[in-house]
This record gives sequence, structure tokens and C-alpha cells, in this order.
Amino acid sequence: MFIYIIVPICYWKFNTFDAQKFPIFSNQLFTATGHKYDTTKILTKNYDLDINAYNNYGKLYLSPLFALSIGSGFLRFTATLTHVALFYGRDILKQSRSAMNNAKLDVHGKLMKAYKQVPEWWFQILLLGSIVVSLLMSFVWKTDVQLPWWGMLFAFALAIVVTLPIGVIQATTNQQPGYDIIAQFMIGYALPGKPIANLLFKIYGRISTVHALTFLADLKLGQYMKIPPRCMYVAQLVGTILSGIVNLAVAWWMLDHIKDICMDDAVHHDSPWTCPKYRVTFDASVIWGLIGPRRLFGPGGLYRNLVWLFLIGAVLPVPVWVLSKIFPDKKWIPLINIPVISYGFAGMPPATPTNISSWLITGMIFNFFVFRYYKRWWQKYNYVLSAALDAGTAFMGVLIFFALQSAGHNLKWWGSEMDHCPLASCPTAPGIVVDGCPVF
Repeated sequence: MFIYIIVPICYWKFNTFDAQKFPIFSNQLFTATGHKYDTTKILTKNYDLDINAYNNYGKLYLSPLFALSIGSGFLRFTATLTHVALFYGRDILKQSRSAMNNAKLDVHGKLMKAYKQVPEWWFQILLLGSIVVSLLMSFVWKTDVQLPWWGMLFAFALAIVVTLPIGVIQATTNQQPGYDIIAQFMIGYALPGKPIANLLFKIYGRISTVHALTFLADLKLGQYMKIPPRCMYVAQLVGTILSGIVNLAVAWWMLDHIKDICMDDAVHHDSPWTCPKYRVTFDASVIWGLIGPRRLFGPGGLYRNLVWLFLIGAVLPVPVWVLSKIFPDKKWIPLINIPVISYGFAGMPPATPTNISSWLITGMIFNFFVFRYYKRWWQKYNYVLSAALDAGTAFMGVLIFFALQSAGHNLKWWGSEMDHCPLASCPTAPGIVVDGCPVF
């Protein structure tokens, strides 16, 4: 709906946000003339925004798909809160009361009583220790991290508030609607011109929720497999520490040994190290942290109308809920999940229409044909198939890198080309001159 209907209409029919001055799809940032935005020209030595340099250099512009992707994030956040409140609010209150009153355990809970439980103070010490270290970082290295102590506390509070509703959506649909945009939007208003603070707030406010829900899912799996809770806790803690050390070491090694890592693919065509996902992360820190949401989405900002999607997202689940109450026999109505529908657009950019179409084709094959003709097989091996596809992707990624890319051999075939449309990376407005693109 977004990629093949809304984006083309906004681009070709209405030229929304001066869209035709820029490529229809790109994860880059642009100037008013269609050239790529050079953020080094507006930074101070402390990586803050130089207001005078920004005013002289000019405003920042987004590709139409990037702008609409941000708008879908606005819609998704409020739609998640409204959807969970309407469809699951009563159940959440009921479960909360029963948990406080020592509710009856199910069969899994009764079997797990045979093991020693994890003491509550284990979690409390870990939480308190993390908070102390984080606040200490804000005080000791406040110039480097840019995020003050109250920003840290704000991030913790945000994670506490949104973890439950997002967890409900994940538990019922296996999709986890992100709120990265909202977290960066909030701190961008509070601390404009601070890109590093913006990224740190996202980590503490959003990634904390991701890890919390992953931890809960693993604990639930441990309960089904009857693994002792203390073993699960220790395994998770050790794994987290090891992964942090290994990730940091690998990142340092890559930065020291790989030339021009994460450079623009337009400059280094044959390099596999273009890092499209982290390019979007960098762009987000510029949009929300360096430039700030007030200049782009506030009064007078080019993208100010996207803010209306907050209200639209809050309203959209209401008619679905009302119809589900009017027609309780229509079981398909409650399955219309606005947060999940809007989440389908969340990965773009850096994902491309080719990624989305291949995902849809795979889903159609396994969900429609296999389920229709081999329903019993599907019910028995659905999760095994999902795990096999994930494992196969990870294995092939490692194999292709060590066998081919590390030796300078890159795979080029029909499926690896970016949407088979070179002009998609060029502006189409008359008179816009960009290197490598025709002038219309």
C-alpha cells in the first residue's frame, strides 16, 4: 500500500514536499538543489549544530519515501497505544490484579515450582547498578555523551511505559512495532543540536525495550522447556556481557582494518561495506539530533503536516474496535491490526521494494499454498521452518563473506541489483543537475 500506491501518488501526482527534486527512494539527506547534504559544514568541533553555518548552507530535505516512513512511525506509535488500550486494556488490568493477589499457576508454573526461583533482589541489583553506571557516565563524560542526567531518567521512564503495550502486540502478532522515531522526536525537542545525545536516548529508551522483550521471550521458552530459572538468568547475563565485549572488539577491528568502511556506495561501487542500515541511523541522528524536529516538523517546517499522523494513528483503531463489538460473530474484524499494518513500512529505508516484494512472495508461498494443502504439516513444523530460514540466512551470510567478499569477489546477479531502475536514484524535476543523472 505504501510502496506501490501512496509513495508514487505523492511523488508523481502531487509532488509532495518538493519530492521530484530528489530521488523517489533514497536513504540520503539532500539540499534544496538535489545534492547530498554535507553535515560536516554545519558541525562545531564538539559535534553540535553551528546555527550560522546551517542558515548559510541551507535547509535539509528528505526523499519522499524517507519522509513518509517517518510519518508512518508517528502513526504507529499512537495506534499501538490506542489498539492495546481498547482491545487488551481490560485483560491487562485483570492480569495485573491477579498477579498482585498470587493468581493460580498454570501447569507450566506448577512444574517450575520444583526449581529454586530467581530472587527479586537479583533483578533489582542489576537494574540499580545499570542506572548508577549510566548516570555516572552522564556526569563524568557529559561533554562527550551530551545527554544530561535528566535525559537518562526520561529514557528509563519511556522504556517502562511503552514496554507493556509493545509486548502485547508482539505476543499476539509476532511483530514488534518500534518507537525509535518517537524517542528521538521527544529528545530532539528537549535537546536540539545534540546528535550524540539523541542516539544515546534512543539506545536507553528504545533498545532497552527490545532487550527486555527478548529476555522475557527467552525466560518463557525456558519455562516451556523446564530449564531452571537461575540457570536461565545466569546464561542471559553472561551472554549479554560476552556479546557486548565481542561486538565492541569487532567494531574497533573493522574501523582500524577496513578502508572507507560505511562510505557512500555511489563513491565506492564495488565495496560491500556501505552499511545501509547504519547510514539510516546516522541520518536519523542528523534529523532528530543535529537539525532538530522543530526546524523540520514544527511551525513553518516543510514536513509539519506529517505530525497530523499522531492524531490519525490514535483514531484509526477506534472504528475497528467499535465494529468488533457491533459484529462479535465476525472474527476477522479484531484481526485488523493498525499497528502491524503500519509496521510493514518501518524498515524502509534501508530496505528496498525488492526486499519487500521478495518477503511478500515468500510469505505467500509458505502461508497460502503450504497452509492450504499441507495444513497438518504446517501446524507441526511452522516454528521449525521459521528457525531454519533464519539459520540458513545467517549461515549463508557468514559463508559468502569469508568465501567470497573477504577475497574481493562480489556476487552480482539479478537478485542483487537495486530494483533494476537506475533512474530511481535520480531527481526528475526540470533543471535539477546532479552528477551521473540526466537533466529533465
